[in-house]
Amino acid sequence: MKKSLVALALAGAFASAAQAQSIEMYGIVDMGFVQESGGPTGPTSAGTAKGAINKLTSGAQSGTRLGFKGTEDLGGGMKALFILETGIAADKGGFNQANSAFARQSFVGLQSDMGTVTMGRQYTPYFLTMLVGDPFAAGMAGAAQNMLMPASNIRMDNAVKYTSPVFSGFSAEAAYGFGEQVDSVVRSRQLGAFINYSGAPVNVRLGYLRKNTDTSAATKTDEISNWILAANWDVKVAKLFAAVTNNDEAVYAPIRRKSQDYLIGAQVPFNKHTFIASYIYKDGDDTMTGNANQVALGYTYTMSKRTNLYAAWGRINNGTNSLLTVGNNSEPGYGDKALNLGIRHIF
Repeated sequence: MKKSLVALALAGAFASAAQAQSIEMYGIVDMGFVQESGGPTGPTSAGTAKGAINKLTSGAQSGTRLGFKGTEDLGGGMKALFILETGIAADKGGFNQANSAFARQSFVGLQSDMGTVTMGRQYTPYFLTMLVGDPFAAGMAGAAQNMLMPASNIRMDNAVKYTSPVFSGFSAEAAYGFGEQVDSVVRSRQLGAFINYSGAPVNVRLGYLRKNTDTSAATKTDEISNWILAANWDVKVAKLFAAVTNNDEAVYAPIRRKSQDYLIGAQVPFNKHTFIASYIYKDGDDTMTGNANQVALGYTYTMSKRTNLYAAWGRINNGTNSLLTVGNNSEPGYGDKALNLGIRHIF
């Protein structure tokens, strides 16, 4: 009888431990046909290939990935959490993010009623703010990052991030990325933050990123400073999107590259169909950045809760000194025009 009671007690303890920790495997497989044309021309594009290219791309709408995430109840309202997520190049059976393992996200942290603190490779507050104003959700040929931000602003290495709880619809996030340079605490570091208000049907977010891009102790002025205000508004028959940015980059003393971006867009759902459109205008310094605009149209068809088909077309009209290209979620793009046709499955 005593042995039976001991066995039951042990079984109960193991069951409680299993319930205290939750681990989930998840992912996306996205594959599509991509046609790009209109390779860059002009005095700054010497040696750049021109013409058109047809290719199979893994991750045009959403980056193909495999991830593991979990939480553990530590008691007293506190939880431990982690995410390890790797980008998959399913078209070739390899990895994205320069063949780095778990380079999409890799962090661990603690969560309580006071907020969440995480450490590792994470999305920048600037990128998370841009998503609020992008009807293409950073995917397909209409991706806002084609115009609004460089790829280096999407994730932050060596980052410590704090995310606040939601108070009456308001929340905030702040992140610091260590530069990890032996001779400087400033060189290569990143600072980012956003403040958000979400109250149906409106979501508004103001984000900031400051990044030191010094490559050696000899350079002292290479910094990028980006502000972004983004919003969306659900008006039932459609969801409207807008974003405004201010960009200031130190190229070399005393020269700075400055520009502003303006985005408007919409998603129009109809049964299983969603129609997407956006327009982005870049107002840049003609001597350094140049003006440009992007027009994009998209479409998704929902086959199930996990599977959808998609199509998108985008075109960038570059002005003087502008060589922007139409990319998608996983690639920066080759030319100033692109067509995407694909399928995405979430698991």
